[in-house]
Amino acid sequence: MDVFPEVGLCAPELTVREEAGVSLPQLVWRLGPGQRVCSSAVLGGGLGERGWVLNAQVPPGYCRTDPAAHLAELARTAGLEGAGAGLMTAAQVARFTEAEEAGVRTVVTTGLGVRGWAAERPPGLPGPPAAGTVNTVLVVAVPLSDAALVNAVATATEAKVQALLDAGADCSGTPSDAVCVVAPVPAAGGTAEPFAGPRSRWGARIARTVYAATLDGARDWRLNSARAQEI
Repeated sequence: MDVFPEVGLCAPELTVREEAGVSLPQLVWRLGPGQRVCSSAVLGGGLGERGWVLNAQVPPGYCRTDPAAHLAELARTAGLEGAGAGLMTAAQVARFTEAEEAGVRTVVTTGLGVRGWAAERPPGLPGPPAAGTVNTVLVVAVPLSDAALVNAVATATEAKVQALLDAGADCSGTPSDAVCVVAPVPAAGGTAEPFAGPRSRWGARIARTVYAATLDGARDWRLNSARAQEI
């Protein structure tokens, strides 16, 4: 039987900030020391020790050209200190979906207004951007090697695409999707899980939780989009 440290299953805190007269929600993971993150986050992306993760909602049509600096401002306002990872999205953060299985917790925020296929040719000049971005943050309770952390990002992306297709979405994602994987720093002289592919023990859990959370999020987004069109 696997035994997991409680810190390994850190849950996000939903908060609301006031910005330019608008109330905007954001999710905050206060990881504390001893956690590594592998991510494509615009702030603090790459691979390294991080003390927090921030997923901030911004208005549709976001036009600032310094998103990393903006996220750093939001982190300071939220009382987040030290190195962290910051993501942003125009999707409704308060409608996040999540799934958990045996030492893996995944949280997804889903917006598919600017969805498309990864390898399609770019369209002509776009009109006003709609709410978009699928941000995936997953916390794993055991240390992962560098290769396994990268593998976890790939596994999560595969599971995301599978869920989008099963939800009936005509896309592989959006142009601004981001993935963030959190796992403990290996103890001195300790070992780390070497694999996180979809058929490995931990990769399979990652795939299933990402799939479940993304499927719920995509279905919820489609249902709310249909309701909005009826109004």
